[in-house]
Amino acid sequence: MKNLAKTYNPKDFEDRIYGMWEEKGAFNADIDRDKKPFTIVMPPPNITGQLHMGHALDQTLQDILTRWKRMQGYSALWLPGSDHASIATEVKVVEKLRNEKGIDKHDISREEFLEYAWDWKREYGGRITKQCRKLGDSCDWRRERFTMDEGCNHAVNEMFISLYKKGLIYKGDRIINWCPSCETTLSDAEVEHEDVDGHYWYFRYPAADGGEGITIATSRPETMFADVAIAVAEGDERYADLVGKTVILPLVGREIPVITDEHADPEKGTGAVKITPAHDMNDFEVGQRHELDASLSCIDEHARMTALAGKYEGMDRYECRKAWVKELEEAGYLVKIDDLTIPVGKCYRCHTVVEPRISDQWFVAMKELAEPAIKAAEGEGGELVHVPKRFEKIYLNWLYDIRDWCISRQLWWGHRIPAYYCDDCGETVVDTKMPEVCPKCGGRHFHQDEDVLDTWFSSALWPFSTLGWPEKTSELEYFYPNSVMVTGYDILFFWVIRMVFSGLYTMGEIPFKYVFLHGLVRDEQGRKMSKSLGNGIDPLEVIDEVGADALRFMLATGISPGNDMRFIRGRLEAARNFANKLWNASRFTIMNLMGEDGEFLPMADADTAVLRDEDKWIISKINDGAKEITADLDKFELGLAGQKIYDLIWDVYCDWYIELVKGRLYGDDEEDKKTARYVLQRTLKDLLKLLHPYMPFITEEIWGYLPAEAAKADNPDGLLIRSAWPEYDAELDYSDAVRRIDTAMDVIKAVRGIRYEAEAAPSRKVNLIVKTDNLGDIIASVEHHICKIANVGTINIEASDAAAPDDVMSAVIEGAEILVPLEELVDISAEIERLEKEQKKLEGEVTRVEKKLSNQGFVSKAPAAVVEEERAKGDKYREMLETVNARLESLRNR
Repeated sequence: MKNLAKTYNPKDFEDRIYGMWEEKGAFNADIDRDKKPFTIVMPPPNITGQLHMGHALDQTLQDILTRWKRMQGYSALWLPGSDHASIATEVKVVEKLRNEKGIDKHDISREEFLEYAWDWKREYGGRITKQCRKLGDSCDWRRERFTMDEGCNHAVNEMFISLYKKGLIYKGDRIINWCPSCETTLSDAEVEHEDVDGHYWYFRYPAADGGEGITIATSRPETMFADVAIAVAEGDERYADLVGKTVILPLVGREIPVITDEHADPEKGTGAVKITPAHDMNDFEVGQRHELDASLSCIDEHARMTALAGKYEGMDRYECRKAWVKELEEAGYLVKIDDLTIPVGKCYRCHTVVEPRISDQWFVAMKELAEPAIKAAEGEGGELVHVPKRFEKIYLNWLYDIRDWCISRQLWWGHRIPAYYCDDCGETVVDTKMPEVCPKCGGRHFHQDEDVLDTWFSSALWPFSTLGWPEKTSELEYFYPNSVMVTGYDILFFWVIRMVFSGLYTMGEIPFKYVFLHGLVRDEQGRKMSKSLGNGIDPLEVIDEVGADALRFMLATGISPGNDMRFIRGRLEAARNFANKLWNASRFTIMNLMGEDGEFLPMADADTAVLRDEDKWIISKINDGAKEITADLDKFELGLAGQKIYDLIWDVYCDWYIELVKGRLYGDDEEDKKTARYVLQRTLKDLLKLLHPYMPFITEEIWGYLPAEAAKADNPDGLLIRSAWPEYDAELDYSDAVRRIDTAMDVIKAVRGIRYEAEAAPSRKVNLIVKTDNLGDIIASVEHHICKIANVGTINIEASDAAAPDDVMSAVIEGAEILVPLEELVDISAEIERLEKEQKKLEGEVTRVEKKLSNQGFVSKAPAAVVEEERAKGDKYREMLETVNARLESLRNR
């Protein structure tokens, strides 16, 4: 086939194009000392996952940047991979075993379970990477990694051992977040905080000496069984006589002391708080300061009450709450109940309410690691740049307040902690393999720690472990640090912060220069997509319906850095229509490049082309556009850049240039035809290059039908994906020609507007009167374009102060007034009504500008050029308004 198919159907070529790219190694990034490296590591999707709209947005943005940098001449590596996702995968495997084989995890050995888990990974683990290909991801699939592959496991063990030897990893009894459903610990970042309707119950604790005692408020009365103290603020006169004495735990009968501590806020509640170190993060810290007993625990790992709760032992925590409050009320200890909004922590995976409890776990000491990560982002001179910048404050606040990171998980699937315990003396040995002899007692019998590491421990090493660390590989030396990390703001704490301090610790430099954070994809009503709401949209279904290019373009142009976007079906259809418009315009161009024999007709080149104004106009427009688009991409304003590409293709090329040049293609001037063909294909190629990162499939397909470019060493097949990105060329600044064609367009649009207002048929030829003092020569030079495109018979140019005929309709453009005789169009009353609307519009613009310029805050703070631009707008609007007022007065006085 010599031309594109008549109808745009992405199913005809998207898979074929992707296969061709892979076959020709178009995504491969190799060490090339003659090129600068550009590196992105893909945030590894869970092997349990399926491509969702958040992945589609995230990966589209990464692919745009990668394709753009590849075209700019970088050795652009987009390194793909997937995450083992400890909790999520274990849950899936447990469910599969239970539902399909009737096997309970606890009825088989660890080794047997892991065999099933690896089988599950082999069966489902590659599913999402296949889906990434449907989206068009230009990853170097040769380098695909898995967070539990041999190399990543080696890196994890080396990191653990290094931190342990430096005293930055330790094991101890500390308060942790516990998920009773997943039956594992969670880090602070894995706890989602949600405000729910709840209560504060006020209970009286009688004084041991028979006095009134003290009243406290709690939202968790079921934890009272483990209370060890009551804290009040130092200097709180209400409780001065009670400090140092004891009160009695209601109904339990155990005496607990009244202490002073900064945790108590005299302005909140009663100013007194119960201290339960085993079940509250803050209370644990109070207990540490006062050496209180932290061993008393009344809720177990299944969220059921322990023996400490007496008759409530074995009861669910919330069932106990109801019964215990009722018993306290009946005994006269309940003072009152306040209905309040209570912050509750939930497991990020299963959304069960988390239970703080003391447990013997492994921790990373964070203070020393956090300091360089803070320094890297602080101030204007910080090495690490957040896009948008407002997330820098969130990043820093998290690090300022960071607590030690609990990294052990009570799971089987994951990186098993490389700690071994001597069976004879209990000595702990941390090493890459089980030791043969105990360094303490000489014993030879060991067992390994049962727990695995937090998934995010291995993910934190992703920017460098995937490049070969801890080995000093050439890939690590060339591609590290990464150039940018593209990810959602929702995992800034989970992942980004941990990558930063891990990179600084291991490599001595930040893992990436930029953190480009995007928001969530919400539904049309602004709601988060979820299974429970049933509002999720499958990107693969969208791709099947409209093609990957339309989905990508809609996602990329619908965002601004850091902000959520709405998935709006109308915008998806608009993106599909845009692809269709480009397809049809390209078909027209290709058709006019070919002769009847299907071979390309002769065309000019850069040296022989004799450019007309319209040729210079489009070349200059695309040249300026390339400069602006590149600047936007440099600032990660991918939405703005995409919109400018859209405007260049839809408006400049399709709607205007093709119309301006069409007549020349069918004329008798053979040399001019050659120039017209040359400019048509040259500008289309530049536009395809600009659009390619956003819509790679359609652009590569069209590119293949255009005259081939000379083969180059780094692009022997002449593929668009490897072609050079358009660069701004000052010699292509044809400002005079641009002004002439822009003026012709203004006149044409004015005539079309007059026809529309008059409801006159476009086929009816009209004559124009143009009143102007400085545009006469320009309009005369483009008269042939105006007459042809706007269906105009004659154009009479007169001075701006010349008397206008009585019966005309008019429109004002900058520097001129366009008049059309009324008898050719409509009645006078319709023209008066139209002018009154224009008068109102211009009065509004004048008022807006004057109001803006009267605002001293704007005038003093805005750049001088911006203020001057507003003044110029005001002058222009006032001049246009004067012309409209004069015409109205003339018509009304008839």
